[in-house]
Amino acid sequence: MEKNQKIVLAAAALVTLGLLFIEPIFALIALVFVIALLMIFHIMGDTANYPLVIAELSENAREITVINTGTARAQKIHVALVPLDIEFEVASLDPDEKSRFSLASMVSEAKAVVTYENTEGQEFRRSYPVTALGAGRDPTEPLIPIFGRR
Repeated sequence: MEKNQKIVLAAAALVTLGLLFIEPIFALIALVFVIALLMIFHIMGDTANYPLVIAELSENAREITVINTGTARAQKIHVALVPLDIEFEVASLDPDEKSRFSLASMVSEAKAVVTYENTEGQEFRRSYPVTALGAGRDPTEPLIPIFGRR
């Protein structure tokens, strides 16, 4: 936990103790806020080094766009388009950085298998269906899919 986070939690705990002497109900409400802060800081710590690389097909179906939507740098990115037998690599992508790969012809339907590592060397593998009719990112898809994809 960072120094600033500890200061915020200590101040919140002192405010909670001060409210305990004034009105116990207010102290319980402040305690709920302190617990929520603890949960937020814990989740922030878990997702601090989490790259999330996605692959999508451009609108004209002639380019594959690789985007790092995570919170950390992704390295050694390898993309394979199945069953087109096309493979390419990207050295690294910082958060919110894009890379494009041009294709020789239009792609109607394929699956992009993306393998990458974070800065600590932990390997991740994801696959994305890429189709010309469904080109572009789905804005309703959650950033962190807890229950998997449909």
